[in-house]
Amino acid sequence: MSDYHPPIKEMQFLLKNVFGFLHADLDSETVEAILNEAGKLASGILAPLNWTGDQHGAVLKDGAVKTAPGFKEAYAEYRDGGWNSVPFDAEYGGQGLPWAIAFPVQEMWQAANMSFGLCPLLNQGAVEAIFAHGTEAQKEEYLPNLISGEWTGTMNLTEPQAGSDIGLLKSKAEPRTDGSYAISGQKIYITYGEHDMAENIIHLVLARLPDAPDDVKGISLFIVPKILADGSRNALSCIGLEHKLGIHASPTCTMQFDGATGYLLGEAHQGLKCMFTMMNNARLSVGLQGVAIAERAYQHAVHFAAERVQGKDLESGGRVAIEAHPDVQRNLLAMRSQIEVGRAMAYQAAMALDSGDRETVDLLTPIVKSWCTDMAVEVASIGVQIHGGMGFVEETGAAQYLRDARILPIYEGTNGIQAADLMFRKVVRDGGAAAQAYIDAHIAPYLPNDAAALKATTQTLVQKDNMKQLAFAAQPYLKAFGIIAGGALLLRSVNSLSSADDQDFAAKKKQTANFFVRHILPLAGGYLTSSRQDY
Repeated sequence: MSDYHPPIKEMQFLLKNVFGFLHADLDSETVEAILNEAGKLASGILAPLNWTGDQHGAVLKDGAVKTAPGFKEAYAEYRDGGWNSVPFDAEYGGQGLPWAIAFPVQEMWQAANMSFGLCPLLNQGAVEAIFAHGTEAQKEEYLPNLISGEWTGTMNLTEPQAGSDIGLLKSKAEPRTDGSYAISGQKIYITYGEHDMAENIIHLVLARLPDAPDDVKGISLFIVPKILADGSRNALSCIGLEHKLGIHASPTCTMQFDGATGYLLGEAHQGLKCMFTMMNNARLSVGLQGVAIAERAYQHAVHFAAERVQGKDLESGGRVAIEAHPDVQRNLLAMRSQIEVGRAMAYQAAMALDSGDRETVDLLTPIVKSWCTDMAVEVASIGVQIHGGMGFVEETGAAQYLRDARILPIYEGTNGIQAADLMFRKVVRDGGAAAQAYIDAHIAPYLPNDAAALKATTQTLVQKDNMKQLAFAAQPYLKAFGIIAGGALLLRSVNSLSSADDQDFAAKKKQTANFFVRHILPLAGGYLTSSRQDY
């Protein structure tokens, strides 16, 4: 298995040179120190557990889940190092660092070991939901331990009959005289719903009150701890673990709630609003996961291509490592260029989060989630292809990245849902104003012709009044938007190079951008044409 080498130089270049990251308490040396320390944990502790965790998986016995060997100890090191608290509010024990720093750090966890990284990712969503919608008492009771990592949080949304259609949820919440609720029902696909790495697990559970209206208007969100404040075990349990294509070391639980004690989070029947606080946070993080797993697959492929001697050089006739073959070179460039696009878009969203630019965050969220995760599957698949037949067997490790990546376009809202979100909520709703403002500010200065084509297509779409036609057009429109926005960011990166930059780094950056513009950017034209067609 090849080692994981965090791309810290690339991360720093994006933050400082491309996006002009500035923070009163974080100079370049401090940022570098944070990233280097995170890199040590990622490469030295988490990455070596990735393959063994995949082989061993999590085990359920007598209602308790034992995580893969080494995971509990790795989590303790992660927690004790303060890494769980990086982006959270200092009032409740967080470090209050900007998302522009949290994203590179999180990328390292996900690239090193995505099964491990899912635990803090879901916890992050729980923290954000309680912070945004909890009472002061709830914040004081739950946030310090969730932020420190002593406890972890989950999102309990899906049920056997209700996947993306949460209006079909049947879980019930019966009021009690003490102000709590009895939560009953079954939830499936609950990431880290049960495990042995933390003292307590705080479940956020969607359920219906007795007087709830039908469909999504009748959903409320509840805080349901595994261990109650008096130290007793709540009436909930893990009754099954899913046998999955990938992320084997991440326990994906079926949770049963049998009159478990819960507490209303936010207002009654406003669970959808609370849920989207969690979901929107998670969607950007899942897009970042796509960048991370693609980076890991790429590094694995580069290592293999440099060592695997097969075939002869087209000019010298001598036997060479496969990295010398044009087809392999093309595949590696396709991998690298799309990873750089995804990373740039994700970090741009992080910068917008920090600056309070909600319009940009809202527009980029479905693009980052969908484009970056589709890209991850493609890149991981190319990685298997570079390994040839040795990629199709488990011993080389290339297959794991493809298996792990395949969940990304599915969870936290399928990519079809992301495309519909972009089309209806982010573009059509305001007549294309936010999309066109982004195009003018971030794309037109670098790709004026492509910006004009994207604007024209946007205008064509917002003038349509056929919802079904717009829904059909949503996916190719999102793909085109991602490719064009990404191409502009790569050219912006090239323009940010200076004579002070390492010349090899600069040359590689120019090669990557040139490849993307010449060989991948043209695909956007086809997607724009497709999005304008009637079906």
